[in-house]
Amino acid sequence: MKIYDWKELVLIAREKSPYYKKLYGQLTDIDLKELSLQDIPVAGQSEFWQANTIKDNQLLTAAIDDGIVFKSGGTTGQPKFSVFTRDEWNTFTAVFGEGMGRIGLSKGDRIANLFYAGELYASFTFIMKSIEACPVPTVQFGISGAAAPGNILTTVDDFQINVLAGLPTTILNVAEHYAQEPAAYPHIKVEKILFGGESMYPDQRQRLQSLFPGVIISSIGYASVDAGLLGYADQSCGLDEHRVFGKATICEIVDETTLAPITEPDVPGIVLITNLTRALMPIIRYPVGDIAIWKEPQSDQNNDRKFLILGRSEEAARIGPVSLYYDDMRAFLGKADLGFGINAFQLVTRHFDTRDSLILKIATSQTGLDHKSLEDKIIELFNLERPMFAQAAAQKIIHPLSIEWAGTSDIEINPRTGKLRRVIDQRR
Repeated sequence: MKIYDWKELVLIAREKSPYYKKLYGQLTDIDLKELSLQDIPVAGQSEFWQANTIKDNQLLTAAIDDGIVFKSGGTTGQPKFSVFTRDEWNTFTAVFGEGMGRIGLSKGDRIANLFYAGELYASFTFIMKSIEACPVPTVQFGISGAAAPGNILTTVDDFQINVLAGLPTTILNVAEHYAQEPAAYPHIKVEKILFGGESMYPDQRQRLQSLFPGVIISSIGYASVDAGLLGYADQSCGLDEHRVFGKATICEIVDETTLAPITEPDVPGIVLITNLTRALMPIIRYPVGDIAIWKEPQSDQNNDRKFLILGRSEEAARIGPVSLYYDDMRAFLGKADLGFGINAFQLVTRHFDTRDSLILKIATSQTGLDHKSLEDKIIELFNLERPMFAQAAAQKIIHPLSIEWAGTSDIEINPRTGKLRRVIDQRR
C-alpha cells in the first residue's frame, strides 16, 4: 500500500502531467520546501476534465498499461473517466473496506450488494472489493441494483439476507415492492441498511423504518470515482456525517469565493480533496462538488476529523443516482436549437415524495414563447442526451425533469459576490 507525501505528488504531477505542469508553472523546488498545501493552486473542475480526454490525454502522468478504468455517472457530452493502477485500486478498496469495519457490521452478516454494475460504472465492483477487504467477516450476495425488485426480494428471503447495501433510491424501490405483498416473503428480516452514492433524507429513513422495524441505517461510506476516498462513517456519525480517511487523504473545507481555509466548526465551505494514494491520475486540491462543515475542533491528534455534508456546490447537481454538471447542461442547451435566447439558467434540486427532482430554471427576455411546446422539446431532447436520467425517472427512482420560466431578476445570485448561483440545492 503506497501512501505519498503531498509534496511528492506535486512533484510527480508537475513533471509528468501536462495539465499540472501548466497549473504549477510558477512553483519551484525551493517553493515546495517552504509552502503549505494551501499555497498550491486549486484544480479547476472544467479545466481538469478538459485535460482528461480519452485521446491525447493531458492529465495522466503515464500511459494506461495496468489497472482499471471507470466512467463517471455524471457524464454528458465528452466522456469523463477515471483510471487507477492495479496497486491504486487495491489500496482504494482496502482503505474503504477498513472504514466499513467501523460502521457496525457483525460477524456473519449477509449483505446484498444492490449497487450498479457494467458500462464502466464503479459502484458494484468497488463495494464488492471493499466488502472483501472489510476486517469484519461477512457473506456477500452480488445481486446488483438492476435486478427486478421481486427477484431481489426472493433472494433476500431465500438466503435470509439481513443487510441491504445500495443507493437509497434502489433500496426504497425494493422496500416499496415488499410493502405491496410482505406475506410473499415471510423470512425477510432486514436489520441493517447501508446506503451510498447520494444522501438519504429523513422521509426516506422514516419509510424504511416503518417497513423494517428496528432497522439500523448508515452510510456505507463517502467516495467518488473521480476523487476516490472521501470519508468513512463510524457509529458516532449522524445523518450525512463522515470522518476523513486521515492516513490516505487530506480533506480541506475552504471558502467558496476566496478559497481561504476554514478550520473552525459549523462554517460552510466547499470540499477539496488531495488523494495521497493516486499518482497516475493525480487528485490534488480537487473540488469534489460538495459543501460541508467541520463538526469537531481541529486537533493534531485527530486526522480523522468529523465533517457534515450539506449538499452539492456549484459544480454539479446530484439527483438520485445521477450527477449533472452545470457545464454539461450548458453544452446541451447550446446545441439544442431552441429558437430563443437564454439569458441565464440554474439547476435547482428539490426532494418530495421520497424522490429527488431536478428543475431547469430558465431566464429569457424573449416574449410570446409557447412555453409548453418548448418544455416538451427540451425534456425530449434531454432524455435522449441523458438516457440514465430518463431511465431512473421511468423507474420512479427520481422525478422527471421539469422546467421553470423566470425573468432575469428572478435568477438567484450570491449576495456577497453578485455571481450567478448555478446549482441550488433546496432539499433541506
